[in-house]
Amino acid sequence: MMVAELVLAALVILVASLLALVLSHFLPVLLNPKAPRGSFGWPLLGETLRFLSPHASNMLGSFLEDRCSRYGRVFKSHLFCTPTVVSCDQDLNHFILQNEERLFQCSYPRSIHGILGKSSMLVVLGEDHKRLRNLSLALVTSTKLKSSYLGDVEKIALHVVGAWRHGKSNDDGSGARVKVVAFCEEARKFAFSVIVKQVLGLSTEEPVTASILEDFLAFMKGLISFPLYIPGTSYAKAVQARERISNTVKGIIEERRSAGSCKKGDFLDVLLASNELSDEEKVSFVLDSLLGGYETTSLLISMVVYFLGQSAKDLDLVKREHDIIRSSKGKEECLTSDDYKKMEYTQQVINEALRCGNIVKFVHRKALKDVRYKEYLIPSGWKVLPVFSAVHLNPSLHGNAQQFQPCRWEGSSQGTSKKFTPFGGGPRLCPGSELAKVEAAFFLHHLVLNYRWRIDGDDIPMAYPYVEFQRGLPIEIEPLCPES
Repeated sequence: MMVAELVLAALVILVASLLALVLSHFLPVLLNPKAPRGSFGWPLLGETLRFLSPHASNMLGSFLEDRCSRYGRVFKSHLFCTPTVVSCDQDLNHFILQNEERLFQCSYPRSIHGILGKSSMLVVLGEDHKRLRNLSLALVTSTKLKSSYLGDVEKIALHVVGAWRHGKSNDDGSGARVKVVAFCEEARKFAFSVIVKQVLGLSTEEPVTASILEDFLAFMKGLISFPLYIPGTSYAKAVQARERISNTVKGIIEERRSAGSCKKGDFLDVLLASNELSDEEKVSFVLDSLLGGYETTSLLISMVVYFLGQSAKDLDLVKREHDIIRSSKGKEECLTSDDYKKMEYTQQVINEALRCGNIVKFVHRKALKDVRYKEYLIPSGWKVLPVFSAVHLNPSLHGNAQQFQPCRWEGSSQGTSKKFTPFGGGPRLCPGSELAKVEAAFFLHHLVLNYRWRIDGDDIPMAYPYVEFQRGLPIEIEPLCPES
C-alpha cells in the first residue's frame, strides 16, 4: 500500500510539474494577446534549435523564411528560453538600436557573460558601457591617424602573403605551380598579428604571443559551444582559457608599470595612463579588443576572397585599381591613408561582402517597458532580436539581393544606414569597424598584386549562428611573377 501511495504521489508531482512547465511556457502568450503573431514551439526547447540551425550566411535560412511568410517580418517566438520578438524589418531594427538604454537594453545569454567576463564591453550596461566605448572610440581614432599603424598592417600583410611562395607546390597540369592554403587560417594569422601588435605591442616572434594565441583559439571555440561547465567541454576550456589570458595580460601590465617611462605607443599605454578603469576592466578591455580585431577582421577578409573568387569581373576591377595605386609609388614605398581613400571599388567590394556574408546575423536586446511601434506591441521583459541579415537580403531593399554586386554601392554612402548594419548600430555600433575595413583593403592590395587564386572545391560561409567556413576556405594560389 505504501509503495502504491508513493508511486501515486510521484505521478501527481510529475503531472503537476509538467502542467506548470506548459503553463509557464505559454502564459506570456495568454497575457499578451496584442504581441505580434507567431508561435512558441515546445516547452523548454521553444524554437531555439530551429532558429540556430546552420544555413548559408547569404541566405535567410528555413526558419526565418517560414516565419516571415506565415506571420510577416515581425513575429513572436520562444528563443533562448524566453519569450521573444524577432524583427526582420529595417525600420523596427533601426528603432531598437537607436533606443538603447531608453526602451531596450543589451541582453546576451548568461553563458556569454561567463566566458567574456562581467566587465566586457559587450555585456556591461548604462554608464559603464558608455565609459568603455568612449575610450575605445578615442583609441580607434588615434590609431587611424598613426602612420605607424598603417606601416604595421602592411608589413604583416607582406609577411603573410610572402610566406606562401615557400614550401611545397604542385603542377596543375598546365605547367603552372600552384599551392593550396587554408585561407581562413591565414586571415586569422594576419588579423591576430595586427591586433596583438596594436593592443599589447607584441610581435609574432615573441613566445608570449604564441601562448596568447593558443589560449585565444580555445576561447573562441567556447563562444559557439553548448554552455555546460563540465571539465573537458569546450565551454569549460574557454572559461579556463580566458582566465589564463587574463593572467598573461596582468603580467604584461605589471611589467609595463615596472618599466616606468618605457612607452610602446600601443593601446595598453593609454589604458595604463587612465585612472577611470580598474585593472579588471583594463584586462577585459584588452580581451574585447583582441576579440573584435581578430574575429571580425579575419572573417571579413575571408568573405572578400570568397566572393571575389566567384566573380572574375569584380576581381579584375579590383586588381586594376590596385595596379594604378602601386604604379604611382616607388617599389618599396608604403601605402598611406591617401592610398586607402583611392581604393573606391575595393571599399564597394568590402561593403558587398559584408552585406552578403552577414558576419553579425543578429544581436540580443530586451524590452525595458511595454513598447508600441506602429501596429506592434513588444511586451516588457521580452527578448528582442533585430535580425540584420534579413534586411541585408531583402530583395525589396537590395535588388538581386542574393547576388554579389559591388557596383550597387557606387555613389552611395559607405557607412551604415537603416538597410545596411553589418556592425550593428546606435550606441553599440562596433567602434573598430573602420579599422577592419582598412586592414582588409591593405591585405587585399598585396594579395591581388602577387597572386591569382580559385576556391579549391566547395566551401561556403555557414551561419551556426556565428559565421564560419566549414573547410577553412582552401584556395589554390599561383604567383603572378617569380618575385613580388
